[in-house]
Amino acid sequence: MPTEPLFDWQRLLEVVREDEPDLYRSWFAALPPAQPVGGQLVVHTPEAAQAHYLQETCRDLFVRAAMRLTGRLLAVRFSHVGVDSQPAMVVSPTPVLTSMPLSVDYTFEEFVVGPSNRLAQAACVAVAGQLGTLYNPLFVHGASGLGKTHLLQATCAEVLRAQNGRTAVYVTCETFVNDLVQAIATGQLQPFRERARQADLLVVDDVQFLANREFSQEEIFHTFNTLYHGGRQIILSADSPPSEIPTLEDRLVSRFNWGLVVQIDPPNRETRQAILHKKARLRGVDIPDDVIDVIAENGQPNIRLLEGALTKLITAVQLEGKPLTAETARAVLASYGTTPARALRIGDILDVVSDHFGVRVQDLLSRKRTRSISHPRQVAMYLARRLTTMSLEEIGIHFGGRDHSTVLHAERSIEAEQASSHELAKSLTHLTAKLSAKPQAS
Repeated sequence: MPTEPLFDWQRLLEVVREDEPDLYRSWFAALPPAQPVGGQLVVHTPEAAQAHYLQETCRDLFVRAAMRLTGRLLAVRFSHVGVDSQPAMVVSPTPVLTSMPLSVDYTFEEFVVGPSNRLAQAACVAVAGQLGTLYNPLFVHGASGLGKTHLLQATCAEVLRAQNGRTAVYVTCETFVNDLVQAIATGQLQPFRERARQADLLVVDDVQFLANREFSQEEIFHTFNTLYHGGRQIILSADSPPSEIPTLEDRLVSRFNWGLVVQIDPPNRETRQAILHKKARLRGVDIPDDVIDVIAENGQPNIRLLEGALTKLITAVQLEGKPLTAETARAVLASYGTTPARALRIGDILDVVSDHFGVRVQDLLSRKRTRSISHPRQVAMYLARRLTTMSLEEIGIHFGGRDHSTVLHAERSIEAEQASSHELAKSLTHLTAKLSAKPQAS
């Protein structure tokens, strides 16, 4: 079929960037220009991670942008073209242990090194080059939002990029636990164990969620032993060192301390400035040094909050036509990052939503997709975004290890639905009032 005339690929990318500057990435501009054929726009990418990011996070965005340009609906899909291979449509398999997709932004090249994280970064780079021989296990700990996940995913990406047949499995602890429960329920425990214990590199993020989970700790213990004695690499992360994780069994504390334990601290001002410059370039935006200084000075040391402040400023400049100056930055960010009066737990939200809709908390955290479950789950994610300071990624972890794009989709879906549904708007008001009346979390 012939391509359709007058389709401007570069203009499409401009519209995408204007509509969702926080989702736009600088490497979009390097994608091979695509043209619609037979009502379908197929975009090829040189890397599988890029195709996955576009397919899972940006497909609807590209569909809307294409409709604005052409005035009609185009089907959009993304595919990865490997060396000497044909394009393959991105699919999302569901194995017994879900190895979570790696962020295309989380690479060693995109990680900003400073005094606060230099040892952790060097250890991860060394481990990626010599699995199972240098630091095994490697345990990285630090407060939320300081770059632990970035380093862990970058290590996996480096191992896979080497294309030497080595396998890497990256999971959050919540995903590991949920998939373990599902494997037991479906009689797939042995395939689950094989998936975890045959990987050359197993990365488990946020292992503090093992607290109060005795059976999961038992499974992690035996998985650890199998991998370690087989010369396979283990990397773990948590918000505290092994000895400070509540109710973690002594035998796991001992094993987690066998290798190298490194801490990531909050970045100093110079590192924050470098991070902001890097994040801005990733979005294809050049920000003056004095504007970067304003964000670095007023922003909190949490990298996710810094990125959120940057996104808020870029959005105000691109969509509201404000000048990119230090004065604009101070005005836009004046109220950013303030702490709410009440700090709610995700567990509070799950309990209230579960009671309101008459569903089990376990179902809200499951992979069930029936509307009777998925809709209350989206409501809970929406409330978590409105009533907590957690990032999309953090909320996704609490909801069974879901991707940040799932949380973002839930937030937008509920926001749009309540505008036309008086019943939903009333429910949200009721749930918000009920949660606001809860005692402050300690």
